[in-house]
Amino acid sequence: MDWVWLLFSFEGRINRAKYWLAGLVICCWMLFFGFIYICLSVPFGGSPSFHIDVDEVFRLVDPATWRPLTRADIPTVIVHGVGTPLLLWVFLATSVKRLHDRDKSGWWMVPFFAMPGLYKQFEDRLPDSYFLLPVAIAMFVLITWAFVELYFLKGTRWPNLFGPNPLGKQQARPRSTESRLRATTGGDRHSDIEFVPRIGSPPPSMHVKRGA
Repeated sequence: MDWVWLLFSFEGRINRAKYWLAGLVICCWMLFFGFIYICLSVPFGGSPSFHIDVDEVFRLVDPATWRPLTRADIPTVIVHGVGTPLLLWVFLATSVKRLHDRDKSGWWMVPFFAMPGLYKQFEDRLPDSYFLLPVAIAMFVLITWAFVELYFLKGTRWPNLFGPNPLGKQQARPRSTESRLRATTGGDRHSDIEFVPRIGSPPPSMHVKRGA
């Protein structure tokens, strides 16, 4: 298996099994970066609690994140500065390839990931209003849809715009109603072949007696 392509490339398609495998790799890296944080927090006096995942990228657009740093914040800055971009890249690369397997553009990650992530980051600072209830419901629907789409639904069994079936089981794309109609009727009026009877002399085996 080409791990570099699987984890870092945005080209091609991957099936559900490889997407789950990539998720397992991300979880292992999260544990690894947590261990690195614990090792760094000892000399700098950082907090023993630590959290890192791909959603941390939305903290960059939150003004509350950009506060003066202390010595205890140095381990967090180092681990997040290295780990968050790596985890985000792998998550986006594998998710885009999974969307390709579903014959969808990678831009679907905007409603599937970016919009719910931004809402989650600023949810506690939004006013309590019934007018925001449809927004909350819409974000829940998008998250659920994305989870089902990426983790559970099969990819197209035929080659699509993003590549062949990663399972190797190729199947022709289902034909349209018009093409099926042409196949059953033997063509249309413009493609019919007209047979014209041949007019000529009688076959050589036929003779006409003189004087008959």
